[in-house]
Amino acid sequence: MEFRFFELYRNAEYLRLLAEGAGLSAALAIGGGAVGLILATFLAACRNARIPVLAQLSTAFTEFIRNTPLIVQLFIVAFGLPLFFHYSWPFWAHALLALTINFSAYFAEILRAGFAAIPGGQVEAALSLGLRKWVIFRKIILPQAIAMMYPSLNSQFIFLFLTTGIIAEIGVPDLTYAGLFIDSRTFRSFEVFFTLTAIYILMALLFKFLLSLLHRNLFRWRNAG
Repeated sequence: MEFRFFELYRNAEYLRLLAEGAGLSAALAIGGGAVGLILATFLAACRNARIPVLAQLSTAFTEFIRNTPLIVQLFIVAFGLPLFFHYSWPFWAHALLALTINFSAYFAEILRAGFAAIPGGQVEAALSLGLRKWVIFRKIILPQAIAMMYPSLNSQFIFLFLTTGIIAEIGVPDLTYAGLFIDSRTFRSFEVFFTLTAIYILMALLFKFLLSLLHRNLFRWRNAG
């Protein structure tokens, strides 16, 4: 069997498609992860709240997302919601919304565990000093929970990023879509998917490195003293 990688690497159009696809995959993953973390914080706070309705709704949403395939969520967001609510978005926006929802459910479960691990004495001490509950949550509980669960959030983000190739199923020109397009033109499946694998590995390692730098800069206080 003869490998012909040069058919990919010598074609400027194919290289451009791979570069643009990798950039879009990274952008959607970062956007979905960032907004998903914000939504996850709200969901986790609701699950720990003493208001039964909020806790039950948050639990139901989280469990539904975590127990259904991403591709099902993607199709519901891309084809179901526009049908019901009569709006039209580009497919990349549907993909971003689906990824945000998916990321938020997994992040919420991790953060919930972090919130539960905060010693109750800290909250009681803060209340005795007259701090408001919102201030306690923002200044005491949330920073510690994120710092404590950061490795888990990091790993979960990398894992979810590697699943984003599924958005190619609705026509989003991400990295996987670029590879499928090139494969349909060259019929060099091994070379194409070997290249995709290498790019995904490099991107995952780059994300891991950048997240490690972010961790060292954001949570220096955990190593202070």
